[in-house]
Amino acid sequence: MRILIVGAGATGGYFGGRLAEAGRDVTFLVRPARAAALAGRGLRIHSPAGESVIPVRTVTAATLDGPYDLIVLAVKSYGLPGAMADLRPAVGPETVIVPLLNGMRHIDALTGAFGAAHVYGGVCMIAGTLTGEGDIVQLTGLHRLAFGPLDGGPEPRLAAVTDALSGAGFDAEGTTTITRQMWEKWLFLASLGVVTTLMRSPVGEILAAPGGPAFTERVVAEATAIVTAAGHPPRESALAFLRGSITRARDVPTTSSMYRDMQAGLPVEADAIVGDLVAHADRLGVDAPLYAAAYTNLSVYARGRAG
Repeated sequence: MRILIVGAGATGGYFGGRLAEAGRDVTFLVRPARAAALAGRGLRIHSPAGESVIPVRTVTAATLDGPYDLIVLAVKSYGLPGAMADLRPAVGPETVIVPLLNGMRHIDALTGAFGAAHVYGGVCMIAGTLTGEGDIVQLTGLHRLAFGPLDGGPEPRLAAVTDALSGAGFDAEGTTTITRQMWEKWLFLASLGVVTTLMRSPVGEILAAPGGPAFTERVVAEATAIVTAAGHPPRESALAFLRGSITRARDVPTTSSMYRDMQAGLPVEADAIVGDLVAHADRLGVDAPLYAAAYTNLSVYARGRAG
């Protein structure tokens, strides 16, 4: 199966790199500068298990040699419009697109552009970042992909997609419950983002401060109320994982990707991760003052960068 990884950042670079390392037919669609860097240094992954230097094949929008059987879309939400324009020649009659973006708004954009028959849902769980040289750093041992048809029904290509993405050193699951998993990940990621960006600190430092535990509990309660009112109540296992990561992790320096991006002065996915949940809360009449405050805070930060 020909696999196109759109983006070679911390997420696309990690999962695509592991697939290439396992011998899969992988090509990365990247910008010319990233293609040059990968040609010179290889794709480098620093993980708790050690370092890998992986030779990878790249194309740019100008040299894309589509169509591909499987497209793994791993860009930030603000990069989605450009990525969709770039990858269009790679979409053939039977192509499956597995997006690894956060939130849910990208699904409407992708199905509108390429048709619902081409678009799966996808969830990735990994804590990673890039060094100044573009190397990928896996911060913990967590590395999981889940993917599958959005309607939850039988889909004849799921077995082949699962086979293509499995056995590459990370956890991979083809599933018919991907929509529920996407909402549960959104709940987790948004809550972690709100907690860390509003307080400008890792979770452990927040929990050690006066009022910190109560603050994190209120953030979790607001998020749970929003997604439940939207018709996607989280499972108890998802809530237990969320609370274990945010309300009880006193000795763990847990952060969010939004927090790390803010600390580095980079763009943040404020609208897709927090803003859309605030919009759901407003539409559904759910009181969510901490989420609203966090979205305002992130928007002020974004305006400051733009100015």
